[in-house]
Amino acid sequence: MTGKVYLVGAGPGDAKLITVKGLECVQKADVLVYDRLASPRLLKWMKPGGQKIYVGKLPDRHTMKQEEINQLLVDLALEGKTVVRLKGGDPTIFGRVGEEAELLRRHGILYEIVPGVTSAISVPAYAGIPVTHRDMASSLSIITGHESPDKLDHSIHWDKVTNATGTLVFLMGVAKIGYISAQLIKHGRPPETPVALVRWGTRADQETLTGTLADIEAKVKAAGFESPAVIVVGEVVLQREQLMWAEALPLFGKRIVVTRARSQASELVNRIEELGGEPYEFPVIETRMPEGAGQRADIAAALAALEEYDYVFFTSVNGVEFFWRHLAELKVDIRGLHRACIGAVGPATAAALAQRGLMAEELPGHFQAEGLLEAFAPRLQPGQKVLLPRGDLAREWLADKLRELGLEVTEVDTYETVVTGEDDIELLKLLEEKRIHAVTFTSSSTVRNFMSILQRMGLEDPLPLLAGVKIACIGPVTEQTAVEAGLTPGLLPGEATIEGLVQELCRWNESTRLK
Repeated sequence: MTGKVYLVGAGPGDAKLITVKGLECVQKADVLVYDRLASPRLLKWMKPGGQKIYVGKLPDRHTMKQEEINQLLVDLALEGKTVVRLKGGDPTIFGRVGEEAELLRRHGILYEIVPGVTSAISVPAYAGIPVTHRDMASSLSIITGHESPDKLDHSIHWDKVTNATGTLVFLMGVAKIGYISAQLIKHGRPPETPVALVRWGTRADQETLTGTLADIEAKVKAAGFESPAVIVVGEVVLQREQLMWAEALPLFGKRIVVTRARSQASELVNRIEELGGEPYEFPVIETRMPEGAGQRADIAAALAALEEYDYVFFTSVNGVEFFWRHLAELKVDIRGLHRACIGAVGPATAAALAQRGLMAEELPGHFQAEGLLEAFAPRLQPGQKVLLPRGDLAREWLADKLRELGLEVTEVDTYETVVTGEDDIELLKLLEEKRIHAVTFTSSSTVRNFMSILQRMGLEDPLPLLAGVKIACIGPVTEQTAVEAGLTPGLLPGEATIEGLVQELCRWNESTRLK
């Protein structure tokens, strides 16, 4: 059976600017054929086992010729696969989608064109430049600037284009900026006409350079400004001084790796995005129910004795979530804890309990096991019974201290923490290109697994690749693990919470702007 091909616009770079339909196509693809301008984050939405094929073009080389890409789509579809051709921006604007669709049609292959958000409009918007304005420009032209001067002259009627619309947007024209400016001046645009170049728009790498037709070429050369960039010509460029918004966000310009398990990463990812940063999800841990018969038996025995405990101490959100899973699986009534005092390490753990109708009686000032013990110490008596539902990699410190005080401690590993199985070549590329600005660690296991996975991907010593990358740890225990791994932590929030970590990242970014 012949498959189907979806020709999808990925948007300008910010992963969230893909359309809902475009994302749905990515999620159901058997094969994803993508280029350089599609956000690497979109690849993570593929279903398990999906194949990724990079066919992107760089200024100095082509990974695949367009004819080869066209044939690749045909061959994959003829194998019965659902294929997504993911293109930066909108596939119908200088995306050569017509050539791909034509060959698919000739072979009788079903296809759909899924429009995307074009960089011609969205990239200027992220730089604070509306491409139209009631008082400045009521019309817009989108022009290719990628060809050689001879081809540009053949495909562009400069005498008509120059003054045809209020705003001119050139895509892929950085290398030809001098020629483009000269032609526009020659055909009637004043030399003082404002110009802006926006590089890697909507991403953490976004840079904007402004000038006029008369001086923009010299500014581009002086700044070493390179592609990919969108060129905007017209009075609307002057709006940038008033309407800049992306650059004003607290985490603008920072690409930050999030190493938490994907099931837990959403809060940190969303906060980074809200504050203008670009999160890069690289989950290095997964949590799962214990599989060993002995572990299961220990859990069942511990939960069968709920009425005997004087205290139950939860040290993580995962501890809460998996505790409830075991209660449901074993059909144990939570009312068995009616006589126990409930303790929680940190507000997130307390909130997870509150969502289930269980209130933590006291919260320690320091969101780690030491703080919990400090808060409950005056009430602890020898002979009392404590239940510690936690993960298999939890520290023994709390259990040991409680036993030293004469309490009977029952520890149960309600979940296991394992290393994720997926390598990420895109992350290595970004690290090599110095395009990762910070890595966040929210537990000791994320530190250890992050370093382990980098080594598994072929880095005998990951430390040189991480030189210059800011290391952010949620608390002192995680920080100590990072030090032991050879890293040099640079950010540690005063409050060991996700929000505390985010605010510390904001303070760091602000300090770099002031330099």
